[in-house]
This record gives sequence, structure tokens and C-alpha cells, in this order.
Amino acid sequence: MQSISIKNVSGDRLIDPFQREYFYLRLSITDVCNFRCTYCLPNGYQPDPERDKFLTLDEIRRLGTAFAAMGTEKIRITGGEPTLRKDFLPIVETVSQLDGIKNVALTTNGYRMAKDVAEWKKAGITSINVSVDSLDPRMFHSITGENKFHDVMRGIDQAFECGYQKVKVNSVLMKNLNDKEFDQFLNWIKDRPIQMRFIELMQTGEMDSFFDKYHISGQVLANKLLHSGWQLKKRGRSDGPAKVFYHPDYVGEIGLIMPYEKNFCASCNRLRVSAKGKLHLCLFGEEGIDLRDLLQSDEQQFILRARLFSALQGKREHHFLHLGDSGVRANLATIGG
Repeated sequence: MQSISIKNVSGDRLIDPFQREYFYLRLSITDVCNFRCTYCLPNGYQPDPERDKFLTLDEIRRLGTAFAAMGTEKIRITGGEPTLRKDFLPIVETVSQLDGIKNVALTTNGYRMAKDVAEWKKAGITSINVSVDSLDPRMFHSITGENKFHDVMRGIDQAFECGYQKVKVNSVLMKNLNDKEFDQFLNWIKDRPIQMRFIELMQTGEMDSFFDKYHISGQVLANKLLHSGWQLKKRGRSDGPAKVFYHPDYVGEIGLIMPYEKNFCASCNRLRVSAKGKLHLCLFGEEGIDLRDLLQSDEQQFILRARLFSALQGKREHHFLHLGDSGVRANLATIGG
């Protein structure tokens, strides 16, 4: 794969008007997902034949090069379900070889993990987040629409077998559905190097009534952990938004993602690009800034970087979720969460 020369290409680092610097890119490579999670795509993926195709491998390379040149150190590959792309491994290989990129993470529903995780590691995936919304196979099936619980569990085991030292597991806890499994999740990670990440249910345009029915405040979980002897870890520069807790009696860790918490956005360090090539400054925000016209040639790097910096100067200080404003986001599958 030919690399892009970035010498003589000037440009500022990714710093917004509030002096937050961005080291972390969440890159969606597809909108398609084969699960039908109740909190995201309850009716399954609905293809639109009139819409543009997803970013090509060359477009992804040019995009990643520009971000890396402006200080990005971590790229998380998301979807939809990113491993559905036939060129998933070449995408990983390309991104992992970019100068300055130290961590290529993957968020997956895990359905192909048992079979393919060794190949993912070989291609350059340095860390994995896999969704497990319940440890009860029947509840898992009810939430995801797929009877794949045991496949995903085998995938997590296989990740450790092929050399990953830690696996992050995501779960959206919902009132009167899987919230009663909180203690079961804690027991599950007691002797396993898993960072169990509980993600607070977030309101989106299509899911207002669902949110009202099932939302649980993440602060409730945080208080429970603190009262049980869990302690808060210091956050790394390129870490995601989770507050991570550790306990001397547990091998695993707990991460809480609480977007409704006061000052949640103060430490924001991540930007998002959709599978169609739009830059999104916030998960809950605007329609996005189109980048695709500047991904057609290696010679467009200077202008691309200028557009990235210029767009970032319009980033808001915080979202407005606490006011019930989820922006234009109909669901999270279109931007990778």
C-alpha cells in the first residue's frame, strides 16, 4: 500500500475553542448491522439503495493520514457492525500502519469473534470492545434479536487465547430488563481481566418513549460501586469517556459511561467520522461536515486538514442531553455510538 507523504503539509493540531485537544477518532466503516438491539435498531438495518456507498479503502487511508498528522493517536473502528465489510482486514492493516497511530481499537457485536479474532489481532487490532447486554442467553436474545450469546462468549475466550490481555465488554443497563444482572456481571469479572463497561441509555430521536421507560442513571451505579469499595482510576489521555473503577479483590474493572453527568463533555478528546465520510463533532449534534470531496486524491491533504481544523472551531462546549435535546441523531447505528 502506497503511503501519503505529509512533509511540507502544514496544519494545526486538533484543538477546539475550549482548548480541548483531540487524540481519538471513532471511524465508522459501515451502517450495516446484523443485530436488532432494542435500544438501537429494533427493526433491524434498513438499507437505502439511493444513498452513497461507504468510504473506500483509499478514502479511509487518506482520512486516517490527515488525522494522524494532526495528532490523532487512537482510531476506533466502528459500525454498524464493522466486521461485516469484506475488506475489514485490509482496512485494519491500512489504519494500523499509519504514522503516529498507536492504538487501533474495534467495537463489535462479537458474532464473528470466535472464528476471526486471531486474524484481527494479526492485522493490527490492539484492543477490542464487544457488546454483551446480558449474561442470560434468553435475555441476550430478547435484547439483541439474535440467539448468539454462546458464540459471543466463545469469542471472548478466544480473544484471551490469542493473546489479548484485556477485553472491554459493553452493556446498556435498562430498568426492569437487565439491570438486575449488575451483581452477576461483577461476579463474572472477579477472576477475569475484563473491563465491564455499563453505558447509560441515551435518548435519540426515534427512541423517546423507550428512554422514558428503561433509563437508569449511571450515578446510581457509581454510588453503588463506591459504597462497595471500588476506587476511581486516573483517566489516560486517549481513553474514551468511561469512568473506570478498580477493586483490590477483582481482576476485572468497571467502566461507567454517563453522558448525563455534569461536566461530561469537559474532557472530550474524540471526534467521529461516519461511514459516508461526514465529520461529526458530537455524538448528539448536527448533520455533520462532509469530508468526502477531499478524500479523492493524496494531494488534497493540506485542504483536508484545514477543513478539519476549521470545522473543529465550531464545536460546542457541551451537548444538551440534560435538556432533552438529542440533536438530529435518529439512532446510534449510523455513527458508531
